[in-house]
Amino acid sequence: MESFVYKDPKAPIEDRVKDLLSRMTLKEKVAQMAQIDRHVASPYYLRDLAVGSVLSVGGSSPFENALSSDWADMVDAFQKIALQSRLGIPIIYGADAVHGNNNVYGATIFPHNVGLGASRDVDLTRRISVATALEVRASGIHYTFAPCVAICKDPRWGRCYESFSEDTSIVRKMTSSVIGLQGQPPEGHSHGYPFVGGRNKVIACAKHFVGDGGTDKGKNEGNTLLSYEDLERIHMAPYLDCIALGVSTVMASYSSWNGDRLHGHQYLLTEVLKNKLGFKGFVITDWEGLGRLGQPQGSNYRQCVSSAVNAGIDMVMVGRKYKEFLEDLLFLAESGEIPISRVNDAVERILRVKFVAGLFEHPFSDRSLLDLVGCKAHRELGREAVRKSLVLLKNGKDPSKPFLPLDKKAKKILVAGSHADDLGYQCGGWTITWLGLGGRITIGTTILEAVQKAVGEKTEVIYEKYPSAETLARQDFSFAIVAVGEEPYAESTGDNPDLLIPFNGTDLICSVADRIPTLAIMISGRPLVLEARLLEKIEAFVAAWLPGTEVEGITDVIFGDHDFEGRLPVTWFREEKQLPINHGDTSYDPLFPFGFGLTYKKENSRD
Repeated sequence: MESFVYKDPKAPIEDRVKDLLSRMTLKEKVAQMAQIDRHVASPYYLRDLAVGSVLSVGGSSPFENALSSDWADMVDAFQKIALQSRLGIPIIYGADAVHGNNNVYGATIFPHNVGLGASRDVDLTRRISVATALEVRASGIHYTFAPCVAICKDPRWGRCYESFSEDTSIVRKMTSSVIGLQGQPPEGHSHGYPFVGGRNKVIACAKHFVGDGGTDKGKNEGNTLLSYEDLERIHMAPYLDCIALGVSTVMASYSSWNGDRLHGHQYLLTEVLKNKLGFKGFVITDWEGLGRLGQPQGSNYRQCVSSAVNAGIDMVMVGRKYKEFLEDLLFLAESGEIPISRVNDAVERILRVKFVAGLFEHPFSDRSLLDLVGCKAHRELGREAVRKSLVLLKNGKDPSKPFLPLDKKAKKILVAGSHADDLGYQCGGWTITWLGLGGRITIGTTILEAVQKAVGEKTEVIYEKYPSAETLARQDFSFAIVAVGEEPYAESTGDNPDLLIPFNGTDLICSVADRIPTLAIMISGRPLVLEARLLEKIEAFVAAWLPGTEVEGITDVIFGDHDFEGRLPVTWFREEKQLPINHGDTSYDPLFPFGFGLTYKKENSRD
């Protein structure tokens, strides 16, 4: 009887990879290099062609408000079909779980990365990633497109909130998220080799390689104009840490470096990432990233496939061109335009990650994890993260007379603003849907609800989203809490050249502060324009970033149960014409400097 080494869990992984690769047809190899959307994951593609991976693009779920158990049912059904393929190779199912398992109704939604960068708490970031991995695996998903290790140099960038900081050293420390997602590699682990430490861990993805946060004028998918030395020092450095920690995959950036798109950049993807940095996992495209290659050059899609795969792309998130991709890649491999050695290298890397992740032994979801989804411990962790991420920028018109902490036993409080009672706005983009939504999109607590829970029984809380003149004329409010900020957005939809507070937020804050002592809370993925009149009128100002579902962390701090700990992870500019502005610039005149953050102890915190 023939021995199937690749089916032996005790055999060395490289022997399993080599054995399985030797049994595959070219058509099967090509299929392994495709990641298709769940909408087209039919038995033909899963069983007959044996595609390598399936994803939910931009929050695409089994159905509206699907729970983790529903997701697990869907993924397991796809996996069952995939295992019926000739060689029984399991699929990897991927999703953008970038601040918790954010696509899934009822999951814990943690602060976006910019908030974690404000916390400076490396262990907190790791623990959040541990919790995220558990909630992701409970839904049957094996792979998250996280962490984003971009260095955001310009808040006009629509992905600013996905970056931990403008400071490379902070982002490097926050690569502890790789350990949380995948597990801690053992001592002596081979450098660059992927590592996934068991069924409760997920395959991680360092993204977007490389320079995505440094594009000219902060344009998403734009052009990063830097020398190689600066690209390496500023933007590439976090990848060194991720690779040392065994990150399994790296995603190429939509953006360009000095005019050349990363998805077709052989020097950076192969010579640098794979050869110089020693990365042995697989390189994946971004969604429909190959199509971007043809835009400025006018190339046809087959030329784009050839350019990307020959440059070092291993797995392709194909999007709508899934049929064309499979046909073109097979043609290019058969014709020799893409050498069979390049195809084999790509497939070896994909299979290596599948074996490392234990998918051959444990291809299906672990239903015992379902009770952990949105559990009390995870929500308390989210609350802790919110507390630690808040940055206090002003506390009292007179520094000797601080306005915060607020009195829980105040007689009457006004709560107002576009973001005071909107769970979706708190969570931002990449929550339930790709762009995010306003309203009661999942399970969580709004700022209004958190205030109502925090105050004493005799305190009256009055809520008006946009207070009337009659309300503002009343003389019996002890203080007002006004929450304003951005609507949810993601990627290019978030590119913003002026960065004004939406919904006439400045006017709203000023109208309230003219009559009532006011705490303003900003819910945003980045610094926004703070006009002088706003800062003059308000008593206190808190940057809360995009805190997610557990905003009782805000009331924990503003009512004094905990002190402020957060420090600005990015520079807060005075006006748009200063941008880009980063600490270390020769001319540096910010409204609030990088690292600034007040505490009740009246100390300014600096990095």
